[in-house]
Amino acid sequence: MERRTLGQGLEVSAEGLGCMGMSEFYGKGDDTESLATIHEALERGVNFLDTADMYGPFTNERLVGRAIKDRRDEVVLATKFGNQRGEDGSFLGVNGKPEYVLAACDASLERLGVDVIDLYYQHRVDRSVPIEETWGAMKSLVEAGKVRHLGISEASSATIERANAVHPVTALQSEYSLWSRDPEDGVLAACRRLGVGFVAYSPLGRGFLTNEAATGKSGEGDFRSHHPRFSGDAFEQNLALVKNLEAIATSKNVTVAQLSLAWVLSRGKDVVPIPGTKRRRWLHENIAATDIVLSESDVAALEAAVPRNAVVGERYQPAGMTNLNG
Repeated sequence: MERRTLGQGLEVSAEGLGCMGMSEFYGKGDDTESLATIHEALERGVNFLDTADMYGPFTNERLVGRAIKDRRDEVVLATKFGNQRGEDGSFLGVNGKPEYVLAACDASLERLGVDVIDLYYQHRVDRSVPIEETWGAMKSLVEAGKVRHLGISEASSATIERANAVHPVTALQSEYSLWSRDPEDGVLAACRRLGVGFVAYSPLGRGFLTNEAATGKSGEGDFRSHHPRFSGDAFEQNLALVKNLEAIATSKNVTVAQLSLAWVLSRGKDVVPIPGTKRRRWLHENIAATDIVLSESDVAALEAAVPRNAVVGERYQPAGMTNLNG
């Protein structure tokens, strides 16, 4: 597995593993298979694991902690705070208050069963708290030896710059794929100017940019059943874009998922996708994408197959959209 370097010299596998769906949002999980998937990822050279306190809530960090208990040195461990939830699963809002930052980190360390977090992200920007205050608390975690690197998610260029002035930002994590190109509107350029790595979540469009999209599967407990891009007329119009990708994938003897991941991987050596899966079958398919080399004409063909302005529907429901680009 190729290695890529994010900001501040943090080296990770060229492709990471998003662990969220193992515990929530994509239907019922299977801890046994999820643990096997994480272990298989490590065996195959995928050392960059991504979780967050809100996933579960709280159960995903415990699951990842179990998976790496005897393999901590093999892992670059990333987790997040900021989307505050109650023990009952209720969503309590975005919290960037300094005292909450410190408490959230201690709780994550305990659930993960580790002494230090490699990359600690502010999951969403709390617009009611100056970013300098939140990042001042995060900086203190580095100084205390509880965290090695700091990151931020779904932040604007201006916010990244302000945070970076307090403490160097190692990575921005935001949605980026063939059907979510928002980072190209200045944010990716700002990251490169500041030396900030880019971690692309949902590089497969939450499973839409795969050969499975046509099934429309989104059963009980799957948040995609209410997702704007997976609903009604939007689903059918977006499915037509996937059909365009299928034709190209067939010509190259690869899957749509592999082609979509290869596109993200082609965006630069500072871009690291973290496709999520809870099954070894899909893990193997995703890893194979790292062997695909796209030419400039291939990239142009893919971007013509899924034009930015052709994707129908917002990335999140209205409440979720208000927490983006903070």
